[in-house]
Amino acid sequence: QVQLVESGGGLVQPGGSLRLSCAASGSIFSINVMGWYRQAPGKQRELVAAISSGGTTNYADSVKGRFTISGDNAKNTVYLQMNSLKPEDTAVYYCNAEIKSIHVAGSNEYWGQGTQVTVSS
Repeated sequence: QVQLVESGGGLVQPGGSLRLSCAASGSIFSINVMGWYRQAPGKQRELVAAISSGGTTNYADSVKGRFTISGDNAKNTVYLQMNSLKPEDTAVYYCNAEIKSIHVAGSNEYWGQGTQVTVSS
């Protein structure tokens, strides 16, 4: 009854920019936190950035100053603006959200399908 739909991934040159979007839809009562994780081949999935419903943000040290996370509470949507991209940013990026559903007791974590970001010359 709840799903996350991502968009915006692609191939860019080093120094380029991309903006990822993630929209939550379904029987949503409230959203506590939404964020972005990434996973490169052979590496653990890591938190990139997160934002609470109150607007508090957190970033991985590797992306501070380059990436910006923002959200639109009315649209249940989170964005990740990625600037000054580096080859080491190449990974599958996953949207994550902690959501209270109208039809399910308690809160649950939901994941998007993942979108590939490749930074290469």
